[in-house]
Amino acid sequence: MANAMIVTTEFSVRYHETDKMGIVHHANYLHWFEVGRVEFMRQSGFPYRPLEEAGVFLPVTEVACKYHASALFDDSVEVRTWIDSYNKVRLTFGYEVVRLSDGEKLVSGKTEHVFQDAASGHVVRMHKTYPDLHAIIVERAGLSS
Repeated sequence: MANAMIVTTEFSVRYHETDKMGIVHHANYLHWFEVGRVEFMRQSGFPYRPLEEAGVFLPVTEVACKYHASALFDDSVEVRTWIDSYNKVRLTFGYEVVRLSDGEKLVSGKTEHVFQDAASGHVVRMHKTYPDLHAIIVERAGLSS
């Protein structure tokens, strides 16, 4: 994974994402993972929309999230996203959320996804069905084919 692509997405914590104390509610980090994942896919050359239009869905099958510190209202944060693992059927993204003012890691996590045929619901083996997309994923993940 030494050559894995990492995409960063920066934004400020919005007021509606916090509780009465100005601390980000824990569930919002999962939304931020999605923001990072969508941007990763866009920058990688396999954005969600064309993938879904081609009849392939990428549902979440598992989520892991570890909280290290709290983000606060108006903090500038960065979501770092990369491909953690890929086995031609499942794709796991890794994430870190970092406060930009001090570099403190706030959250780390992973989401696991399966490639699924939209019409049948069956698992799609990317290297057979979409070899060009498979090659992009392998390259972006820093894997050997």
